[in-house]
Amino acid sequence: MAANPAAGPASLRGRAEIREALIDVVEAIRSGESRVLVLRGEPGIGKSALLEHAIEIGSEARVERAAGVESEAELPFAGLHDLCAPMLDHAERLPPPQRDALRAVFGLGVNGRPNGLFVGLAVLSLFREVGRERPLLCVVDDAQWLDSASAQVLGFVARRLERAPIGLLLAARGSAELGEFAGLEEIEVDRLPESDSRELLASVVRVPLDEGVRDRLVAESCGNPLALVELARAMARSDDGHAPLPAAGPTTARSALSKWSRHGQDGRVPDRGSERSMAVILRL
Repeated sequence: MAANPAAGPASLRGRAEIREALIDVVEAIRSGESRVLVLRGEPGIGKSALLEHAIEIGSEARVERAAGVESEAELPFAGLHDLCAPMLDHAERLPPPQRDALRAVFGLGVNGRPNGLFVGLAVLSLFREVGRERPLLCVVDDAQWLDSASAQVLGFVARRLERAPIGLLLAARGSAELGEFAGLEEIEVDRLPESDSRELLASVVRVPLDEGVRDRLVAESCGNPLALVELARAMARSDDGHAPLPAAGPTTARSALSKWSRHGQDGRVPDRGSERSMAVILRL
């Protein structure tokens, strides 16, 4: 039974079109076809939440996942290892040259430099073998931080899945070059319109908010769901939400959000102290 893209958790408000695309991916692999989709967008815009939603609606499939890690971007095949390690019990079914290439990549006792073409073919064959038993959904978050070797292999595989019950979902930051994933089907995850921002805010704040506070939170978050949620939570922890907000001083909430966003672009999650600081700024 097809999922309803218009219904879902509050964190996915305003994402009906993208959820429809994710449903298409899941239903395609259920019917024995392959699908590849790249989600692009700024930090905090909801790409990870959408990937989690795809995993939820694709629960009948075997799900394997990985995430790019900035500190491992120079380690060849680190991302590929995270994705493929749980499936290596199927490697014995691969042709010997492919099996040996895969073993060499993962340091499983085969000496010599792995042939890049054989590695790509090995991963493609591995996915197909796993897909023979059950549809396979591979999910890769923060693809912009994948090491180049893993990205090259996954790009190679993505273009050669053909008719097989295999889905590949990737999420990458909008400002990053797609590199090996250029030319694949992609969807831009845009900022939320004001109406959806207000509904999201109402769903995460359980205390009454002064209308001025609500307007300020929506305006300063600029349609970024994570920014809106974190600003609202910080406000809820430090204020009863009833005090009206005067005009912003020299240090505005917008500049605080900009600083917070830059932290996100560097891959660091703002700590509780920075959240409290933003709550104080919002009361200026």
